[in-house]
Amino acid sequence: QVQLVESGGGLVQAGGSLRLSCVASTRIFSNNIMGWYRQAPGKQRELVARITNGGTTTYADSVKDRFTISRDNTKNTVYLQMNSLKPDDTAIYYCNGYNGRIFVASWGQGTQVTVSS
Repeated sequence: QVQLVESGGGLVQAGGSLRLSCVASTRIFSNNIMGWYRQAPGKQRELVARITNGGTTTYADSVKDRFTISRDNTKNTVYLQMNSLKPDDTAIYYCNGYNGRIFVASWGQGTQVTVSS
């Protein structure tokens, strides 16, 4: 059973924008912190942004003031609006739920974001 489905990635020029979406099962989405993570070639997966059930957000320093995370609790969906994209943002982007101790689901396929210079 697919629990996380990410979409919205693509190829964009530097300075452009993309909006990522992640639909999660109710078990994952409800009462958990939802987050976006990314993994670039040869690098470890890293946190991009997180949002609590109540809407409190956290961002990596590298994306502050450029990316915005949001969630729609009626649709079990978390979004990542990415503006002013840079080549360093090129990575596979994943979403997952976090309960404060562990990730609550297996990682999905992710969505590829490629930013050309």
